[in-house]
Amino acid sequence: MWLLFLLLAWAAAVVSCVRVCRTAFAAGQALHRAACAPPDAVPAADDTGGDLTLYETAYLSGGPHRLADVVLVLMAQQQRLHLAHTGWATVVDPVGQDPVERAALTAIGPDGQRRIASIRRALSSADAVRGLADRLVRTGLAAPAAVRTGIGSAVRQVQGAALVVLLAAGATYWMAPSGEEDRLVLAWFALPLILTLGTWAVARAEAHPYTDWATEAGAARLRHEHHGGRARRPGPAPAGLTGLALHGPAVLADPGLRAALHSSGA
Repeated sequence: MWLLFLLLAWAAAVVSCVRVCRTAFAAGQALHRAACAPPDAVPAADDTGGDLTLYETAYLSGGPHRLADVVLVLMAQQQRLHLAHTGWATVVDPVGQDPVERAALTAIGPDGQRRIASIRRALSSADAVRGLADRLVRTGLAAPAAVRTGIGSAVRQVQGAALVVLLAAGATYWMAPSGEEDRLVLAWFALPLILTLGTWAVARAEAHPYTDWATEAGAARLRHEHHGGRARRPGPAPAGLTGLALHGPAVLADPGLRAALHSSGA
């Protein structure tokens, strides 16, 4: 019986580790193709050819959820939204000044009030946000969605394989008859366990270029353009928004806004 458990452990370990390697290789190729895209493949839009906008900075730094936080705080600072410390957003002025603001108002809905966590989820699939993300991917600044989800799924499979190995070893130890060399039997499970845990550790250390929202080029662009703490957007940018876009809600000076975003899961 223990041979069956050992075969199961090895199968789970090998399949999951091979998948991580293949996914990482495919992700590297996809990022390389994005970085080497010819200039004529890049749309001639103002927000891709010049400095990064505030929305692009937020997306490259923290993805669509960070972008949602930025547009909500922007509208709150302009008194067009009210963000309660309980995590609710209430519409004050239902007129959006750009496509992302209009998408945020649509996400809030006709009732004029919705939880911020739900707004984030709705904005993630909004056409305005997807269009911004696609432009950043085509310019080689943002990682393709398939890269991020593929690596994350492969790493989770390795974690599951490690758990399968441990469960198989435990079942073998529990079912082994008395007098059998339990230590020798369990030693055979050490190899697939080392394989899965080692692959998991390497993936955690090396997968950040594939799981970050920005590519290496995008991260370098962020460092270059925001070394002085500036971000471009149509019209004046209220204080603190660049820091929010780059570093998240913890840098906001307004405790009420911090509480509103943190209470909604930021």
